[in-house]
Amino acid sequence: MTSIFRAHMGAAFDRLHPQLRRRFSVGLAGGEGCVGRGTMDRIWHGPGYVKPFLRLGGTRNILVPREGRDVPFVIENLPYLDSFGRETVTFVRTFQLPGGPRRFDATMVHSPERGCVLDYLGTHQHLASDLHLSAEPDGSLLIRSGEHRFREGPVDLRVPHLIGGDAEVRESFDEATGRFRIRVRVVNRRFGPLFGYEGSFTAEYVDIRAHGLRPGLRPVREEVRA
Repeated sequence: MTSIFRAHMGAAFDRLHPQLRRRFSVGLAGGEGCVGRGTMDRIWHGPGYVKPFLRLGGTRNILVPREGRDVPFVIENLPYLDSFGRETVTFVRTFQLPGGPRRFDATMVHSPERGCVLDYLGTHQHLASDLHLSAEPDGSLLIRSGEHRFREGPVDLRVPHLIGGDAEVRESFDEATGRFRIRVRVVNRRFGPLFGYEGSFTAEYVDIRAHGLRPGLRPVREEVRA
């Protein structure tokens, strides 16, 4: 059994920088998780009309409804089996913003049927996005989102491009500083940039059997639909 990211990327996984290979090898087979701690140099929003949507998403830990600079940041990437028996990795990001912490929650599974890593967003997994990962020539990782879907009870809708956002994530390792660098950018195809952040962090690897999942890390509701 291999990590969900290697399973998706195949041979391209070996073209990543060694530190990225280790970070994205977290999984149940290896028994290892990763906790990153650092600083977001900048968290930004697009035009004013996007802010109500960000605030709404923030009620379920989707995106971050506050802007800031030099924001302390933690990301928890820990593997577990969800209630449907799928290996899942948490991507829970906590930003220590003025006024209190804000979280951006995601959980990821490998979906051979869709040929992607499936990214469930928020505390209730109401949004599901297809993620496609590739190795760049410099060994960095590029993640691009594909189709987005909204699920709530019997509702199962594809999110139109007009109101959705295309996400691009670039993660690299800086040899000079020994830190991972990350840049996230979400753009609407018609209205332009919506949200993003960029910064750097160091990684600590933990034995998942001893570390486990702290309370509140798993989503409140899990969604089986891909």
